[in-house]
Amino acid sequence: MTLTTFGFIFVGICLNAVAQLLLKAGTNAVGAIHLNAENWIPTGIKLATQLPIIGGLTCYVISVVVWIIGLSRVDVTIAYPLLSLGYIINAIGAWYFLGEAISLQRMLAIGVIIIGVFLLARS
Repeated sequence: MTLTTFGFIFVGICLNAVAQLLLKAGTNAVGAIHLNAENWIPTGIKLATQLPIIGGLTCYVISVVVWIIGLSRVDVTIAYPLLSLGYIINAIGAWYFLGEAISLQRMLAIGVIIIGVFLLARS
């Protein structure tokens, strides 16, 4: 895999992770969502007008374009497992930006993911 190809794959993964963090920030601003027949339209409008949610959806769209470019250059058996890097990025981002806790068990799981990505990249 060339550096350019890895760049496309990695940027796609990062944009996807940022999208998740922005969507979570937007839902944090709205609060827990409980849909029923009476509130689904007002709730949808409230969600659709949250800037973090708009930003998250925008990141998703861009990430798909970048991901497609990356997939055109590398086997899916290499690219798809690299998506697990998104778990690491999201865990660190959620801890840093959203104040979520990272337990020892989560840190160990992240370590396993890192080892797996390293082994995959060497194949």
